[in-house]
Amino acid sequence: MGQFDFDVAHLLAGGLVLISLTMLYQDRLYALIRVFALHAFVLALSVAWQAAIQNAAHLYITAAIALVFKGIIIPVALHRIMVRLGIHREIETVVGIGPTMLAGIGLVALSMVVMLRVTAEADSLAREDLAFALSVVLLGLLLMVTRRNAVSLVVGFMSLENGLILAATGAKGMPLVVEISVAFSVLIAFIVIGIFLFQIRERFDTVDVGALDRFRGERR
Repeated sequence: MGQFDFDVAHLLAGGLVLISLTMLYQDRLYALIRVFALHAFVLALSVAWQAAIQNAAHLYITAAIALVFKGIIIPVALHRIMVRLGIHREIETVVGIGPTMLAGIGLVALSMVVMLRVTAEADSLAREDLAFALSVVLLGLLLMVTRRNAVSLVVGFMSLENGLILAATGAKGMPLVVEISVAFSVLIAFIVIGIFLFQIRERFDTVDVGALDRFRGERR
């Protein structure tokens, strides 16, 4: 593998980390969904590039799944759910955007330090891709714990799963059966989450997690 292949692979993986940080910065749901679609698009490019440099044709299927499901179908479905439920556009956060961004940068630095030391004996491309992947996973978790809106939790979960896919492909790919099972699990999870959101909206007239916690406290 040449230096050019190496540089492009890391440019795409690093782009995923940057877009994950951009998602943390968003304070409007529509913008968050658009950035998530970009996240999925860059993931598809990254996986397709890995397929090319690894000569692993089955990874093109993973790239297609990421592009079609996460880059198109899921963002469009989330947008329609927001319109159908009448969800407000602003995202309510647990802490401010500034502290959240600082925490995100700290998690990226922690991921790099930990993963590069743990995988010191691994291939240079794989170890650095795993470090980027861990960053994406942790930033997805941070997005989930710092946002109150249920739609934001869905986006955080999906972006976290993007990091897992990046890790699997960076570690010399994963079997086709795993790719197919991941695609179906994501689809099923999204359907269940969609039904869950509709039920919450009909029962409580909100999808604000904080409001649901207050309602639970009132019933005690």
